[in-house]
Amino acid sequence: MTDSDQHPYVEWIAREAQRPVVTDPAARERVMSAVRAEPAPQRRSRVWQRVLEPRAFRLSPITSTLLAAGLVGIGVITGKVVNNRDVQPSVGEAKPPAVAQQLPVSDTVVKFVFVAPRASQVSVVGDFNGWNASTTPMVRTANDSVWTVTLPLTTGRHVYSFVVDGSSWNADPAAPLAPDDGFGHANSVRIVRRGSAL
Repeated sequence: MTDSDQHPYVEWIAREAQRPVVTDPAARERVMSAVRAEPAPQRRSRVWQRVLEPRAFRLSPITSTLLAAGLVGIGVITGKVVNNRDVQPSVGEAKPPAVAQQLPVSDTVVKFVFVAPRASQVSVVGDFNGWNASTTPMVRTANDSVWTVTLPLTTGRHVYSFVVDGSSWNADPAAPLAPDDGFGHANSVRIVRRGSAL
């Protein structure tokens, strides 16, 4: 690329980058005067100084082993408490839906609707859930042919599709189509604006 082929903005940026930096000689003195004018930080009281000063502890091998075992025990107990929520519910309790991936935090909620009267399951997949068909299953409404799901989405452009019965990928007939994804699937586009409703 020759100089005559460059865009005028590129030439301007190059000229600005090569221009020497000119500073006011008295600027350093003004800054240092402002620093000197600030009051000196107050020293901490001796009590706080004693509390916050680093100390060396010497532990015997037995004490070190007991301390390590206690920390491991705390980790095991914490893990059991956290994992207890994955325990199967007893008879008569409703099982909470499994969520494989954390959805984005957003103030914008979007409702996806798809008509599939003969489907036994439908899910929505897209760039918002890693294209995982098991992450966002849709629910059949009272009208047996309509499937819906409501999701929080971040503002911007989202590409998505509907997966019917785990194998059939379908574009949203009520939304514009995205360019070919390279895998032979037709995808749809949804533009989410801040504060937009369902």
